[in-house]
Amino acid sequence: MCPASNVHYHPALVSKCRIAMATPTKPSSEDRVQAVLNAFDTLFNKRDYASAERFWSPRYIQHSAHIPPGRDGLFGLVKSLPATLRYENHIAAATGDFVILHGRFSGHGLPAAWVVADIVRMEDGVLAEHWDVIQDEATREQSRSGLPMFGDKFPA
Repeated sequence: MCPASNVHYHPALVSKCRIAMATPTKPSSEDRVQAVLNAFDTLFNKRDYASAERFWSPRYIQHSAHIPPGRDGLFGLVKSLPATLRYENHIAAATGDFVILHGRFSGHGLPAAWVVADIVRMEDGVLAEHWDVIQDEATREQSRSGLPMFGDKFPA
């Protein structure tokens, strides 16, 4: 802990404290990934809209063709979906202010689950902007590669 300014301390200690106080710590890649995973779990799985608001910027920008604009558009869409909606994450990565998730949305009322690449831009610790790429999850019979799109198993 840095000393109070009205007490005399060794100059080297005071100098280090000034540097530490002047240099705010930016969240790590792991922190950004965890924040987005927590946001997705809170909104899509727990359906805790009040808690989810703290993860999304009030100025949230939505680029998805499937989701109405803004935070209210996203929350409204989720509210309209069946209670069986679930999000599962497979892979997550971050670079700079961007977090990329590879996940699956199931229980949304459509015949096939969606395998989705979500790209989120973080700003001031909250989700500020979103893009996605969505595909219906292929069955074993539909997969030309013979490999599942999500995880290591085909959907049941």
